[in-house]
Amino acid sequence: MNTLMLAIRNLLRNRRRSLTTVLTMVVGLTAILLFGGYRSNIMYGSLTGFVQYTGHLQIQRSGYFLDGSDNPSAYGIRDYRQVIQALRDDAELRPMLRVVTPTLQLGGIAGNFAAGISRSVMAVGIVPEERNAMLRWNQYGVKSYALPMPLEGQSIDSVVVGQGVARKLKLCSLLQDSHCRDQRKEEAKAVPKQSANESTNESAGSSLPDDISALSALEKDSQPVVTENRIEMLAATSGGAPNVASLQAIKANNMGIKALDDIYMAMHLQQAQRLIYGKREPEVTALMVQLELTQQIPQARARIAALLKEKFPDQTLDVLDFEALNPTYGQTNQFMDSMFSFIAMLIGVIVLFTIGNTMSTAVVERTAEIGTLRAIGLRRSGIRRLFLCEALVLGVIGAILGALCALAVAYLINHSGWTWTPPGYSYAYLILVRVGQDLPLLIGSMLSMIIVTTLSAWWPANRAAQFEIVDALRHV
Repeated sequence: MNTLMLAIRNLLRNRRRSLTTVLTMVVGLTAILLFGGYRSNIMYGSLTGFVQYTGHLQIQRSGYFLDGSDNPSAYGIRDYRQVIQALRDDAELRPMLRVVTPTLQLGGIAGNFAAGISRSVMAVGIVPEERNAMLRWNQYGVKSYALPMPLEGQSIDSVVVGQGVARKLKLCSLLQDSHCRDQRKEEAKAVPKQSANESTNESAGSSLPDDISALSALEKDSQPVVTENRIEMLAATSGGAPNVASLQAIKANNMGIKALDDIYMAMHLQQAQRLIYGKREPEVTALMVQLELTQQIPQARARIAALLKEKFPDQTLDVLDFEALNPTYGQTNQFMDSMFSFIAMLIGVIVLFTIGNTMSTAVVERTAEIGTLRAIGLRRSGIRRLFLCEALVLGVIGAILGALCALAVAYLINHSGWTWTPPGYSYAYLILVRVGQDLPLLIGSMLSMIIVTTLSAWWPANRAAQFEIVDALRHV
């Protein structure tokens, strides 16, 4: 306690130098926490997005992930309902499971034949109610951009398309885009004018014969009424024959990534199975498993693999986690980790030299004081402990003030409404930093700052402890 009080008194005796040193630590720690909070928001935000759309784990036929995305019939999971029930009934898995839902991915050609336009799409068959339950998962309390799937409660022929698909197929009523032109509406507006001209010409000349007029009217009545946003999808069945389904596009979603937005289509699982399997026994390409907690992935994965091997040995099924399914997650985290490590190391070096310089200067100025303390009986270890205690006090004060400053700046950033558009994405995201929400980052950064501050004072403190009493007293 005497050492602590003496250290505080020595720091207050040279307030300007102590204040400068503390400000250096505050600025450094604030920068580390803000960038670390930004990194945490990106990491947890991308994790949440991937888990919401693909689940923590997926059960697939062996080889499907690498080679089977365009061939669902060759990599389908048989008896998938029994597999789902076996997972839900397992006593070890049941407390960890949140949602287990099937999905079927298929490719095809979607066409708006009334407008004479078609394009290739990548469709996915889902169970809307279960998919919406997955979209509500938010373990880390991040800002979620996931929108509920509007297929829930809609007819089986309803589909949701990406805005790029809707723009290409001229489904302009689904878009808030003034540049999109609906060819059918333009033709409909031109028809009355043409009829008026024809009636004028007919009144000026002879009228059509009765039999031709009747045939024309019959032909007009036989034309099917084109429903708004009605499209057709052509896909190959499991036998190789083409199959067509008439679908009703009810909404166009912005999928965020333009490449996905231009090919995306979501439909009911039963509709997708009809397109691929027809009257055959339906299959799926994956079973998505969403857990309560991300930390349960290793345990759940091991148990699912053992359960599949035990109860379904006739099917070679793989269990993949979301990191394997979404390689960009790991790549993004590696990039952000490397940037954070570089910034933290740079700031740590600056703090190290700042504290070291402060303590070295203090040692030179207090040489006589050191000699006096040694003369009255204070041991070398006591001198060393005194200077280390001063550095520790500086580190604690700097860490506390730096954390408070970072929390204040983070609050301002989170409520500023700043946005940015990541590369390859089609809409902006809010700029957010998680400082107070990420306790490991906050506590770890503060402890690291205190440790770096204490270590930086070790060499000056050891140098002060090595002074000889007589030599030190000569500076009086």
